[in-house]
Amino acid sequence: MLIAILGLGLIGGSIAKALKANTAHTVIGLDRDENVLLDALSLGAIDRIGSTAALHNADVVYVCLYPEDAVAFVGENAARFKPGCIVTDVCGIKGGVCGRLSALAAAHGFIYVGGHPMAGKELSGFEASDAGLFYNASYILVPGEAPQAAVQTLAGLAEAMGFGTIQCCTAQKHDRMIAYTSQVPHVLACAYVMSPRCAMHGGFSAGSYRDVSRVARINAELWADLFLSNREELTDELSELIRNIEDIRDAVARGDREKTVALLSAAREKKEKFG
Repeated sequence: MLIAILGLGLIGGSIAKALKANTAHTVIGLDRDENVLLDALSLGAIDRIGSTAALHNADVVYVCLYPEDAVAFVGENAARFKPGCIVTDVCGIKGGVCGRLSALAAAHGFIYVGGHPMAGKELSGFEASDAGLFYNASYILVPGEAPQAAVQTLAGLAEAMGFGTIQCCTAQKHDRMIAYTSQVPHVLACAYVMSPRCAMHGGFSAGSYRDVSRVARINAELWADLFLSNREELTDELSELIRNIEDIRDAVARGDREKTVALLSAAREKKEKFG
């Protein structure tokens, strides 16, 4: 197949590298930064530099842009995709994306399947991309009305790239679960390092500090968009987190050892049961 990847940042670059390392498909890259394209070509992450005019030959297109940019790009180039071309995105929210892209697909004859690779790191850009980034990670697909064959094509590519789990769901379930599993931890990390003690942690911190604070090294522009696009689900989850924190705080403030032990034990049991 001919696979086009638009946006060779951390995720797009890693998809390109993983496909070239693990499949025989031809990969073309598109990016607004010519130096990134030249680097990708010289490293063998892509077979050639592409253009929007070349999209009509693509069998699969990965749109690796911020949510609103992804919708805008597909809208501007919808007429270029050949009938049956599979267009997918990697956006971290789906409610504000899938409906609009599905409508464009229906109007122009291509196939849209929502996608979200559950992998990443604190760094960004093509220089941070890695063919092994997706090893044993989860890949979420939001099929909507797409044919099963198209879903299977993307699932097969994900497996070839090293993903260990393929999860299919609705856009609504995706956004509810991602608010909990991804967005809340980023909020927590950012709130945690806002403490004035952060500046003095050296010599007093170890694994717990590193684990909780790691994702505070955040792409603020991207995550602000993701938070605001999923504001209802995220604020619900944050309210739940705040209630749980307040329960522990209040038990500690009262000197209530029995309640404190009960809350911590309940948390441990949940973690042991659900992972």
